[in-house]
Amino acid sequence: MGVPMNAEGYPDKASRFGYRPLIYVCSPFSGDVEGNTKRARRYSRYAVDRGYIPIAPHLLLPQYMEEETERELAMFMDLVILDRCREFWVFGSKVTGGMQREIARAKQKGIKVRYIAEEEVCTK
Repeated sequence: MGVPMNAEGYPDKASRFGYRPLIYVCSPFSGDVEGNTKRARRYSRYAVDRGYIPIAPHLLLPQYMEEETERELAMFMDLVILDRCREFWVFGSKVTGGMQREIARAKQKGIKVRYIAEEEVCTK
């Protein structure tokens, strides 16, 4: 007998981890790629520590896609992933053009959008 599952197919709250909703991590990527990657990792950890499952496509997709030649395909994939998330978290104060597209999509789909200041992540 395995772990009991809830109606959504996740382990029941009585399981070891309980229910953890998917959230979309939105933050800058281009420009300072190294620094932005470190920040996105920190933002993802912030979400894990609060009981969520973070999805940060800008950490995943560059592992096998080229920003210069596949940006539009990557943005399409970002939006498909976004549609599967319960919440959409925007980190930091800088909002890029790509982030604006993602924010607009989240609002269009009725996905809860949260804005989280860099200072909040750094102090907790």
